[in-house]
Amino acid sequence: MLNQITPVILTYNEAANIDRTLQGLTWADSIVIIDSYSDDGTLQIIAQYPQVRLFHRQFDTHAQQWNYGLAQVKTEWVLSLDADYAVSHELVAELAQLEPSVAVDSYWINFKFCIFGKPLRDAILPPREALFRRSKAIYIDDGHTQLLQSEGNSGQLQAAIYHDDRKSLGRWLWAQDRYATLEVQKLMNCPTEALGLNDRIRQAKVIAPFAVLIYCLILRKGILSGWHGWFYAFQRMIAEMILSARLIEASLR
Repeated sequence: MLNQITPVILTYNEAANIDRTLQGLTWADSIVIIDSYSDDGTLQIIAQYPQVRLFHRQFDTHAQQWNYGLAQVKTEWVLSLDADYAVSHELVAELAQLEPSVAVDSYWINFKFCIFGKPLRDAILPPREALFRRSKAIYIDDGHTQLLQSEGNSGQLQAAIYHDDRKSLGRWLWAQDRYATLEVQKLMNCPTEALGLNDRIRQAKVIAPFAVLIYCLILRKGILSGWHGWFYAFQRMIAEMILSARLIEASLR
């Protein structure tokens, strides 16, 4: 199965992460990377991996970027990864043993969130439909991110992908403000009844930052992970505060 899978990764200034991600993909015959003109050393790191097929594309939306990447894939299966994801040895072993029937067209994969390399006990990171047949899927935009629309039946893999973002806090803040701007457009233009519970809470503007802090520390047991758990909880609270501030700003305007 491994030689039927092409990992696809989007990059923009991911020098802090991309080497760890690619180290976990040495089993792949081909890796497709769509880069949005990085200027921080990302490309020099990528050049050390001969199986990478590198493409450059100016970023417009996540869905457009991902769909461009899918168009470059030559194998039947795609493994979609962010540049701060690390594929576990257990997942590689599970992929190697996978014998998908014609009735299965995609697989959901669990995630483990890491703070500076340490996996948390739990986090706000649901499973993702990350392994799928290229001919049966397409991405659509959804706020600051993207959604995969896939045809056919899906399965569930047992092993996990590790989310381990080691970019600087300043870069993280820059990204969160950018994401918040896109989320505001979604929350203000989408009817309330069409939104999920999380987005309805965000529409209230003041509840989400405090709710997510309690959720991460208590319900998700982040407090048991020491300072790593506090760091994650503060990150999620700050992200929600930025979004709330952007929503208030938009409503006042």
